Amino acid sequence: MMDTTNIDRLEKDVSAVKGDISALAGQITDLMNSLAGTARKEARRTYKQARANAEGAIGDLSERGSAMMDAAQDAAATIEETVEDAIVQRPIAAMGLAIGLGFLIGVTWRR
Repeated sequence: MMDTTNIDRLEKDVSAVKGDISALAGQITDLMNSLAGTARKEARRTYKQARANAEGAIGDLSERGSAMMDAAQDAAATIEETVEDAIVQRPIAAMGLAIGLGFLIGVTWRR
């Protein structure tokens, strides 16, 4: 049979183990909360960085589009000036070309 001293010691050991398990559970909870907080911070940082990269790319595309539009307008103005100069220098040839193009377009549309 067991004597009361052994039973008391066993109860103290079980109580100590329960306390250790409780402390360990608290530490695990704190660690999980800390990891979750770190993950949230990292997710926010990654989102902010991705958003900044996207905004930068959109800005670059907008600038490129604006530059391309400017170049197209310059090219159109240059072509207009060239055609105008050709008409002024050779009005009869320009009229003949216009009539010929009109005839070709008319024939093509009839088909």
